[in-house]
Amino acid sequence: MKNTNELTSALKQAGLRLTPQRLAICRFLAESKDHPTAAMIYEHLRPQYPSLSAMTVYNTLNTLVELGKVNVLGDCGDDHAHYDADTSPHINLACISCHRIVDIAIPQVEELDREVNRASGYQLLGARMMYYGLCPACQPSKVL
Repeated sequence: MKNTNELTSALKQAGLRLTPQRLAICRFLAESKDHPTAAMIYEHLRPQYPSLSAMTVYNTLNTLVELGKVNVLGDCGDDHAHYDADTSPHINLACISCHRIVDIAIPQVEELDREVNRASGYQLLGARMMYYGLCPACQPSKVL
C-alpha cells in the first residue's frame, strides 16, 4: 500500500501543484481499503473541499495510474473503474452483486511477479489480478 507521501511526491515530480484537493485525494487513496471509484472519492471529499471538481479527481487518478503509483482495476459489475493504491502483488476479489472488492495476499502471486520480472526484463509497476464471484454475504440471496 502506498502512503500519502509517496503519492504526493509522485504528483510533485510529475510537475503538478500540490493543492489541498490533490493532497486530500492522495490521503483518501492511501487510507482506503475499499477500492474507491472516482465518483466515490469526489462525493467523499466534496463537502470538505467545495471547489473540488470531478475533473481534478479524474486527472489526479489518471496521473497516479500513469506513474504506476495506483492501479485502475476496471469495473466489478457496476460499470465504474475502481482504484487501488496497493500496487504490491496480490489478488483482488470482486463481488458481482454488491460490487465490493477485497484484497487477498498469496505468496505464489509474489513469486509469479518475480518470475514475470525475471523472464521479461520489464520494470514492473504493478499488476491486476481480478477474480469475480459472489462474496459470502451475497451468496444466500443469489443463485447462479
